[in-house]
Amino acid sequence: MYTRLKIVLACLTAAVAFAPTEPKAADIDIIFALPSSTLTFTSVFIAEDAGFFKKEGLNVSFRNLVGVASNNAVIGGSADFSVGTAATFLRGASQGQRMFAIANMVDRPMVEVVLRKDVAEAAGYKAGMTTVERIKLLKGKTIAVQGIGSIVHAMQRLTANMGGLDPDKDMTVVSMEPPAMVAALKSKQIDGYTTSMPFTTQSVLEGNAVMITSGPGGDLPNYTPTGYAFLYTRPEVCQKDRVKCEKMGRIFKAANNFIHDKPDETWEILKKRFAQMDPALLKAAWDVTKLAHPRDVSINVPAMMNAQKFSLDAKLLEPKDTLDKFDGLWTAEFVK
Repeated sequence: MYTRLKIVLACLTAAVAFAPTEPKAADIDIIFALPSSTLTFTSVFIAEDAGFFKKEGLNVSFRNLVGVASNNAVIGGSADFSVGTAATFLRGASQGQRMFAIANMVDRPMVEVVLRKDVAEAAGYKAGMTTVERIKLLKGKTIAVQGIGSIVHAMQRLTANMGGLDPDKDMTVVSMEPPAMVAALKSKQIDGYTTSMPFTTQSVLEGNAVMITSGPGGDLPNYTPTGYAFLYTRPEVCQKDRVKCEKMGRIFKAANNFIHDKPDETWEILKKRFAQMDPALLKAAWDVTKLAHPRDVSINVPAMMNAQKFSLDAKLLEPKDTLDKFDGLWTAEFVK
């Protein structure tokens, strides 16, 4: 009897040993498409460097894909998540490329347009000019943008329209990454550029450029609040792998809380991320950018309406393609 019992127990032990097991949380792989490395994406930096991805058991691999290329990677399935503007997100939805947004980490337009100082002065720049007067200085200039069709490109177009210029005919547009913009401006290969902080801040504080228009500086009051850093994926990801969306929602809620509750630790993370930049310059940019990171990262309809208006006024979206409703494109349930 004892021998038979030993045999049964041995068989049960073997069965347990070779039985399929549930995957551990650490086995969940995520491919994350990142459009750029500017302060707009601070929540992503915090999520990685403060260990929130690991805490939730996610193994996140990043793909650096400029502008709308990140959006296209999510649409095409080569990336699981991305962070991008609601303006780009909604333009895609209007064309049948419907994604699903679960959080918004930045609620103000964070793009700026700068013009080389010597070029601006030659065109008649003076302190105290109105926004429209400054914009008119862009006529005939070569302006770099970060990704054709992106929110940065939209800012160039919106700025031109605000000043009564034709964004296609009155200036030449070239595409490049932010660090290259700073160098190209210095070497006089371009006249100005459009991107986010800290790169615009760098050229201005170093005395190489003047500010033409600034979202965070108050030149775009009609577009606030806005969805400027939507965390989004394909709808089927949240339907089939709900746990991924639950985890990502918790992570980015925690990341923005971290920014508010632990400013010193946030600053240390940013200094490491932008180690090649003068800390004083970076601090000046961050002091403005951090104000656009809300504690509440839930998405709301006004933010989407203002984002859509941004694209419409930039003439990157036709009136016939605007959405009247945003049903099925977003949820706030993962960041409660």
